[in-house]
Amino acid sequence: MSLGLLLSTIGFDADDTLWQNEHFYRLTERRFAELLANYADGQHLSDRLLEAEKRNLQIYGFGIKGFTLSMIETAIELTEGRVPAAIIGDILAAGREMLGHPVETLPHVRETLEQLAGVYRLVLITKGDLFDQERKLAQSQLGNLFDAVEIVSDKNVSTYERIFERHGEGPGRSMMVGNSLKSDIVPAIQAGSWGIYVPHDLTWVLEHVEEPVNEPRFRRLNHLGELIGLLEKLQ
Repeated sequence: MSLGLLLSTIGFDADDTLWQNEHFYRLTERRFAELLANYADGQHLSDRLLEAEKRNLQIYGFGIKGFTLSMIETAIELTEGRVPAAIIGDILAAGREMLGHPVETLPHVRETLEQLAGVYRLVLITKGDLFDQERKLAQSQLGNLFDAVEIVSDKNVSTYERIFERHGEGPGRSMMVGNSLKSDIVPAIQAGSWGIYVPHDLTWVLEHVEEPVNEPRFRRLNHLGELIGLLEKLQ
């Protein structure tokens, strides 16, 4: 069957698919390690921070605010409550800096979206803090290329079923493009859509799962600029 006849909607992840994101988390984590260098070595601190992030996902959700609170919690735990107020202030400043960092659009993004806009329904599907994601979308100047924007608390099978029914003709006639196998690709395929994996050099460890290489609707691209060629090949 022809994908060109079947496909009506393409969903795109935002962070590390359309613009840089994890890079700023890594930079901030290194800064955090420097602040706590007198209390723990870098690897131990990273392990404790990751444990805090895992615990807090169900409370704070995804995004910079939850990351900042997890850093503060980790600092309190590692110092047994003796962390200086100045360090807490520095952690808060680092979080605010992340929230104000200019958006860096990734290569091939704009030209690819411009070619697809008007041909397919384009939906931005991203998770994280509402204000921060809205800020990044506005600064990217990509918003006018999307027919809809969905900022969700998490991405799972029901998320894609709901969104592709709302903004398209169901998962079976939809495609999801993103850098996270766990959030963007696997649940979208399980919902019945195509999953197009565009790896990023940096991906949060909690987003790592095995590639579903045996799934007929799974494809891997080297970069987003290859998406147009893939669509033409699949028609």
